[in-house]
Amino acid sequence: MEKTFLPADILIPTGVDMGKWAVVACDQYTSEPEYWRETERIVGDAPSALRLILPEVYLDAEDVSERIEGIHKAMDDYLSEGIFTEHKNSLIYIERVQSDGRVRAGLIGKIDLEAYDFSKGSDSAVRATEATVVERIPPRIRVRRGAALELPHIMILIDDAEKTVIEPLGAKKSGFKPLYDCKLMQRGGEIRGYLVPEEEFGGVFSALGALGSDFSRKYGISDCSPLVYAMGDGNHSLATAKEYYEELKRQNPDMDMSKHPARYALVELVNLHSEALRFEAIHRVVTGVDVEKLCRDMREELSLSYEPSEQSFEIVCGGETERVYIHAPTSQLTVGSLQGFLDKWLKENGGKIDYIHGAEVVKSLSAAANSVGFILPDMGKEQLFPTVIRDGALPRKTFSMGHAEDKRFYIEARKIR
Repeated sequence: MEKTFLPADILIPTGVDMGKWAVVACDQYTSEPEYWRETERIVGDAPSALRLILPEVYLDAEDVSERIEGIHKAMDDYLSEGIFTEHKNSLIYIERVQSDGRVRAGLIGKIDLEAYDFSKGSDSAVRATEATVVERIPPRIRVRRGAALELPHIMILIDDAEKTVIEPLGAKKSGFKPLYDCKLMQRGGEIRGYLVPEEEFGGVFSALGALGSDFSRKYGISDCSPLVYAMGDGNHSLATAKEYYEELKRQNPDMDMSKHPARYALVELVNLHSEALRFEAIHRVVTGVDVEKLCRDMREELSLSYEPSEQSFEIVCGGETERVYIHAPTSQLTVGSLQGFLDKWLKENGGKIDYIHGAEVVKSLSAAANSVGFILPDMGKEQLFPTVIRDGALPRKTFSMGHAEDKRFYIEARKIR
């Protein structure tokens, strides 16, 4: 059996309103607290994954410690109240109907964190596709440390052009046990989940193994370890799971951790070649700055002009948008050149950067005083695996897989304590 992606003991809530249970990934709508207030209103007092996560819009809130304590208590309460049914040694095939009507298929199981290394240049079987900001990990470990459960918004991509792993399950789903079928709140579309029969496991893991063995021929590279699993969404969530597991190993040097539940993380596999999967740029909005100075310094350092070149982006300021071209790039990608400048400038001059899905949101947020937005070009998804293999992780927040409302919703859980 393929040893990196494995069946898991998966918890599914039963006897609850699934439309109120399922909640979008915690790293979405970080500049739109009104989204989360509306989620609170919809959920009310009903059992919900909302009680088991910390929306990142609240990461810097004064009551963050109390929120984390409440999360841990809610996990224990839900377990003791018997809200979950546990499906031992299971895989779950899902179909997500996105807001655009396209259906994105996925397969839920657990990933072995021993096979994952998020450092740039890693040759592990599971690799980060963007730079991991280690400073973002400690506050997330606070949520995981002492938690009884994990809920995944991690989506890992496989490069399966022949559609041998996930898609065959869709053709057989009528014979699978249905686990849930519900509409998702706030324009999230719909989702259906099916328990994969154990007799189907062999085909899944055989096909995954073939992806690794075909690596050299597919990419024309023979001097590095196969890349089979590339991070799609939830990069910092998986990095947090990894760091927490390493923390446990350091704290328990004489303990056999090989079977500890924290060695694994629950994830969803998605085929890079799914017709529903669209790569979209993640834009930037910078606030609390002297916009005139920022733009002046940026024009000088990146040699910006209106003369066309290979790298370009749009600047949004004061309700106006203009396209500029980079003539002194510092990266292979536009986003890398811009991000490198912004990181350095903000460190020296102060200000805050936020990462935004959707150009219209950028335009709205950039209208505020002392704010400026940057709209970046999309990245072709066929570039992902070859670029990560050859150059290592991309600049952070390079791309997003679809709109915010189409991100993974929390439904499944797994015990990690």
